[in-house]
Amino acid sequence: MTTRCPLIWSEDLDAPLAWRDGQPLSRRQYLADVQALAHELPPAGPMLNVTADRYRFAVGLGAAMLRGQTNLLPPNHTSDMVARLRSAFATTYCLADEQSPNVDLPTIRHPASHAPIESAAEVPCIDADTVTAQVLTSGSTGAPVPHLKRFGLLVRNAAAEAERLAEHLVRPRLAGVSLVATVPSQHMYGFESTVLMGLLCGAAFDTGRPFYPADIARALARTPRPRMLVTTPFHLKMLLESGVAVPPLDLTVCATAPLAPQLAARAESVLGAPLMEIYGCTEAGQVATRRTTAGPEWRTYRDLRLAGDGEQTIVDGGHVPQPTPLADVLDVIDAQRFRLLGRSNDLINVAGKRSSISHLNYHLNTIEGVHDGAFWLPSDDADVVRLVAFVVAPQLSREQILGALRQRVDAAFLPRRIVSVPSLPRDPTGKLPAGRLAALAEQWLAQAAPRASG
Repeated sequence: MTTRCPLIWSEDLDAPLAWRDGQPLSRRQYLADVQALAHELPPAGPMLNVTADRYRFAVGLGAAMLRGQTNLLPPNHTSDMVARLRSAFATTYCLADEQSPNVDLPTIRHPASHAPIESAAEVPCIDADTVTAQVLTSGSTGAPVPHLKRFGLLVRNAAAEAERLAEHLVRPRLAGVSLVATVPSQHMYGFESTVLMGLLCGAAFDTGRPFYPADIARALARTPRPRMLVTTPFHLKMLLESGVAVPPLDLTVCATAPLAPQLAARAESVLGAPLMEIYGCTEAGQVATRRTTAGPEWRTYRDLRLAGDGEQTIVDGGHVPQPTPLADVLDVIDAQRFRLLGRSNDLINVAGKRSSISHLNYHLNTIEGVHDGAFWLPSDDADVVRLVAFVVAPQLSREQILGALRQRVDAAFLPRRIVSVPSLPRDPTGKLPAGRLAALAEQWLAQAAPRASG
């Protein structure tokens, strides 16, 4: 017998699912909007949902599921990526709103007004095996590689995350909690930790995606407590360094890159709330959390189990039904606890000593006065590793940065060159894709070559 799961948390359909400019949008309204939009969608998908408004994204998600269509979640919406999606999925169409980027696909515009509310609304149930989303990553050929996310497993993943969030909030559940997020709904972290927390676990999310510190503060001020900020190390550091007064928080949630303990401690002090980091990956979804100020150990979600030999770690159980290898190198303490050592694909060896780019980036960004920074390893065949560090640190000299690094990392990993830049080309989630960093490095090399020859 096929298992079916409710589309939304439905204990109180008049409770808010979202907050737009401080005004609630109820779950009952959501059901009406989903049914109305579903009638407007093309007969075949998949859907590329580029709506900037978080509520409208959620409406598109629900409408697509009612029509038996999946959502595509690619890493970006560049013209090249869209062309690849068109090639891989011939009937792809786009759902957009007035804030969306222009995409070269057949496009449905999200209605500007809400549908009439039905007082006796029924909550649809979705087959657990339904492929709700396909998270796309770039394979070795550059073609998008889909990772299928089935609704029943997303429900289990969301329940495990909600349990951990409620634990940090010292609440029995998330019903009545407000979420403000700096990450987009289209990113897996934003999708899981905002959209699914609202739809499936009783929380209510702000419809916007504030980027600048003042916008983040305003978004928090217009949502009721208890409230959480869902963010990234990049956005969090920018917020703390801005000096902008932030309304009281009840929990800060951070992901996409390991957070320096110094920054976590500062965040807890300034924001007056505990900070929880999430560890996960595309293949397995969210895996574990830690309170960064409590130490380096991560704890898996309930029902998840780890097994590792120091080179590769496997996770399974819970919402990961098949044993799945993780791309990171973990120090597995026991089946549910580990320390994160670094990415398996960014490990470097210098003079017989091993480290990782992510570990070096972590220490670079703990230096007072470094607003942002990243190490880069030229892809040449030289026998000697010659690291370069790109930094946004207008008040620091090269010598000051090197001096601070000497106190944090082995001398073998000190950068040969430190390049000051006005900013790093991060994506909307605060990540720094390898391709973007390589393009920055190539631009710098092209500018440095004439100076060297002169």
